[in-house]
Amino acid sequence: MGTPRTLMAVALLALPISAAAAGAAEPWREEPAVAALFREAGVDGTFVLLDERRSELRGHNRSRAEQRFSPASTFKIANALIGLSLGAVRSVDELIPYTGDANPFMREWLQPMGLRGAMKVSNVPLYQELARRIGLQRMGKAIGRLHYGNEQIGTNVTTFWLRGPLAISAIEQSRFLSALAHRFLPFPRKAQEQVAEITRVDAGPGWSLHAKTGWQNAPGPGVGWWVGWVQKGDQITPFALNIAMAGAADAPKRERLGRSSLQALGILPGPPRGPVLAP
Repeated sequence: MGTPRTLMAVALLALPISAAAAGAAEPWREEPAVAALFREAGVDGTFVLLDERRSELRGHNRSRAEQRFSPASTFKIANALIGLSLGAVRSVDELIPYTGDANPFMREWLQPMGLRGAMKVSNVPLYQELARRIGLQRMGKAIGRLHYGNEQIGTNVTTFWLRGPLAISAIEQSRFLSALAHRFLPFPRKAQEQVAEITRVDAGPGWSLHAKTGWQNAPGPGVGWWVGWVQKGDQITPFALNIAMAGAADAPKRERLGRSSLQALGILPGPPRGPVLAP
């Protein structure tokens, strides 16, 4: 998938490095058009995309792009991959019963569903059940193999991606997603293909968009994420956005700003779509 030069660039950009050096090895291009979008929205945040053909990072607010935050529900991507790879579920459509609180954040979570449906509605309790099935020891080893963020999961297998200690930067998100999109991760290719499939949220002639929201401390103040990649033929463009969230009114800004940034850089066609309120 891609030319040898592109694949070499991808491999170099995907190398794990420390938080202090995050992004230091790659050229960074600050994009005025993206910075203007953040100013107009009155949002404190960052957007970064990994330009694999130029072997550089492009976006807004490099210092924040290097800063690690809780991944929140963006970790569902890695959680699904680990669960499928280790046999915690047989497929993305295997029904998992609801085991959470009687009054969840979203009523849609109450019904049994598979990883496909749970990804779409960002079903936190279902992915917590998946994490229980994986177990703390196997989860820790898998996250280490992925070099996911700071690789720290603590002692609670159902909350480490929501309340810490796991943390990841926007640049590290883009590297992880690049490796997933190219099927370079050290897990079965079939599992990577299934996760790529259930993260696809939009498509058009010659392109597809894979993405996931996240909201640390939902529904209160915290960090909001929108991460993923755009695929056009053999060209893959991973990206990650995070913003400071004051509350529910900021939830739609994640995808709206992300799409607008991708459009401003010529990666994604068309106008922004409607709001996304999922955590």
